[in-house]
Amino acid sequence: MTRSAHVAMVSIPAHGHVNPSLALITELVARGHRVSYVNAPSFADTVASTGATPVPYDSVLPFDGDPAGWPEDPVAIQDVFLDDALAMTPVLRKLFAEDRPDLVLYDIGAFAARAVAEGHGVPAVQLSPTMVGWEGFEEDMAPMFEALRTGPGGPEHYRRFGDWLAANGVAVQDVERDVERFKNRPDRALALIPRALQPCADRVDTDRITFVGQCFGDRSHQGHWQRPAGADKVLLISLGSAFTDRPAFYRACLEAFGGLPGWHVVLQIGRYTDPAALGEVPANVEVHRWVPQFDVLAQADAFVTHAGTGGASEGLFHGVPMIAVPQAVDQFANADSLVALGVARRLDTEDATAGALRSALLELTADPAVAGRLAEERAAARAEGGTARAADLVEVELK
Repeated sequence: MTRSAHVAMVSIPAHGHVNPSLALITELVARGHRVSYVNAPSFADTVASTGATPVPYDSVLPFDGDPAGWPEDPVAIQDVFLDDALAMTPVLRKLFAEDRPDLVLYDIGAFAARAVAEGHGVPAVQLSPTMVGWEGFEEDMAPMFEALRTGPGGPEHYRRFGDWLAANGVAVQDVERDVERFKNRPDRALALIPRALQPCADRVDTDRITFVGQCFGDRSHQGHWQRPAGADKVLLISLGSAFTDRPAFYRACLEAFGGLPGWHVVLQIGRYTDPAALGEVPANVEVHRWVPQFDVLAQADAFVTHAGTGGASEGLFHGVPMIAVPQAVDQFANADSLVALGVARRLDTEDATAGALRSALLELTADPAVAGRLAEERAAARAEGGTARAADLVEVELK
């Protein structure tokens, strides 16, 4: 039996980074471990709902309320994350000085936790809510790394990053190589995604990285949704929480699926779109700013999604055919992975006309090959172990 331990969980203020860890933290607390969870004050209630103790830090990331506040330059983006690490570091040092943890769990965006843990000789495990690096990743992505090294501000970024690592007791000899190793090669990681969404999965070092799939838990606090009586089929449309200022896309969906015989449509528009901008809403469509997505997907027959890792994982878990309309970052790769699995169609935003959306839905839901592949992927996703297996692996690190 594993002794009760103090675990520090460290993340950044973004739903796509926090939500994947919540069920695991809840399970660790239920097993008798004490968890200190470092994040911005805006996530304090969410953190507390797991039984963990919130430890606030003042984030400089533009997630909260301003998803459009991100710079476009790739070096500038990396500078924002480094600045956030600098803001987080004093809080972590104080935690280690006053209440030293036995183990650190950290999100990919909260790499300050790895640096402080290494400097204090405390084991650290990365929790990746998205794809992980594979053997040969640096070579395959060489143009991206070269742009970071040589672009405007690149050398200064690496210098700042290397100085910060050294100040935290992390060995730095070759700055560019060591910074990239630190960012992209965790000593130990749990990938909280289905292996099916991982590019080059056969080249992932499974001695360091374990796929456990998405960690699900009790989501009753999110509310419930009930399939209406008489609804033959249900379609969920959601672009997640960040990239929802898309009134034109939502209007195209209303045109595509409004009045479609046999279909009941659940449209989530998020907090950035004014419902008045949708125009007339057809009788078979219900519009919400937020829905309990997992609950809806359990009853859905199709899913229009931005292909964020959380949504794509939930779609596979429930065996729901997907129309992927990626908006940013890893969503494009996720969309391609879903298409390669034979369970989705990809429509980029500019191609997501009413006609294209309707055709994709009808083709997907009528294809027996898609249904067969979904059944296989649903079984594979559920076999990866999820929350219980992730907690078991964390306890192995504690031993």
